[in-house]
Amino acid sequence: MDALPDHLLREILRRVKKTVDRNSMSLVCKHLHELDNEERHYLRVGCGLDPANEALSSLCNRFPNLMKVEIIYSGWMSKLGKQLDDEGLLVLSNNCPSLRDLTLSYCTFITDLGIGYLALCSKLSSLKLNFTPRISGCGILSLVVGCKKLTVLHLTRCLNISGSEWLEYLGNLETIEDLSIKNCRAIGEGDLIKLGPSWRKLKRLQFEVDSNYRYMKLYDRFAVDRWQKQWIPCENMLDLSLANCIISPGRGLACVLWKCRNLENIHLDMCVGLRDSDIVGLAQKSRGLRSISFRVPSDFSLPLLLSHPLRLTDESLKAVAANCSMLESVSISFSDAEFPSFSSFSLDGILNLVKSCPIRELSLDRVYSFNDVGMEALCTVNCLETLEIVRCQEMSDEGLQLVVHFPRLQVLRLNKCLGVTDDGLKPLIGTYKLGLLVVEDCPQISERGVQGSARSVSFKQDLSWMY
Repeated sequence: MDALPDHLLREILRRVKKTVDRNSMSLVCKHLHELDNEERHYLRVGCGLDPANEALSSLCNRFPNLMKVEIIYSGWMSKLGKQLDDEGLLVLSNNCPSLRDLTLSYCTFITDLGIGYLALCSKLSSLKLNFTPRISGCGILSLVVGCKKLTVLHLTRCLNISGSEWLEYLGNLETIEDLSIKNCRAIGEGDLIKLGPSWRKLKRLQFEVDSNYRYMKLYDRFAVDRWQKQWIPCENMLDLSLANCIISPGRGLACVLWKCRNLENIHLDMCVGLRDSDIVGLAQKSRGLRSISFRVPSDFSLPLLLSHPLRLTDESLKAVAANCSMLESVSISFSDAEFPSFSSFSLDGILNLVKSCPIRELSLDRVYSFNDVGMEALCTVNCLETLEIVRCQEMSDEGLQLVVHFPRLQVLRLNKCLGVTDDGLKPLIGTYKLGLLVVEDCPQISERGVQGSARSVSFKQDLSWMY
């Protein structure tokens, strides 16, 4: 090793990804130790950081070129010592001039003061906060004012952050490309209008409303009405994920769906008020769509007080099939199989979509209408490589036995399916047609019954979901 030049040693260090291996290499000799200190760009710490501020200071001094830091206190208890606090973030800001990517998860001791210290990190481009309850919108505002290069911002379960001045300031910067806001109770759909000019730069948007909180607060219709007065350019949007959102006709997030010209992936989870016209408009604009995912409520689980409940039918699927010729992945899920939705997607609509597009991955979750006839129809789909069937109780062994006739299927996942037994897998045994078979929580399939049915098999049995 002593004969190798430094540039080769650095290259070797870069190729060693596991932290434990890097630590072992740094103990080989003093020179490798020094080079590792210089080349260490990533650090992940958490409950073992004790005393937290002093330990982080020591790590920052040892690794002066850190670019990505994750501080995760998942599972923390008081007996593990005091968490990292605002002073710890000051240490991080003062000692990591190259910091670009920071994740703070379950850091309950950090307040707006600590987040304000991050404004000193002029190169910070990515910040992810997960359950940081003491941080408010004021702290985020001080951060975005100081960090002009912020392109990624993820806020998850940040209960005291409201969508006030910081969103408007961030929107005017026109730097944000990846924005995720999940279960932040003080931020609603109407607040997203404040992004203003940044809509044209946004490539990924994930917006999820806390379903347990959604119907306990008043819906600000006036805020959503403002969307009608502002043109929302979303030409650069590639990935869009909306969960538990209210979609008003011609307003709010409905404006976004009609403007995504280059969208590739969309996930719509329990979006109340979504209509066929929204999906038709989306399909006509986003002809390069590659992945689409729907999760819709049953007829009996729709909120009774809403005047515009979710009503998606086969018309939506027909529009996607007619316009999205590059679609490769489809996921359809119903929220309740005991009270299925008879007014939503039918088996014929789903099969028409799968046959019209080059679908490689298909996932069906609690689709009550999917049965042996559906499995027979999938035998003629030439592109299908991955099939996931979850709680589709109308499928029996007769349908499962048809898997051996699927032209290109490589991965099959069965989850909580009551109607299939070991007999359904018998035609697959010894053929090794499948590359991977995953069977989870199917009460009539045994571990012995899956052996030899694929080159790789995964089996798990937990029947607590039935009781």
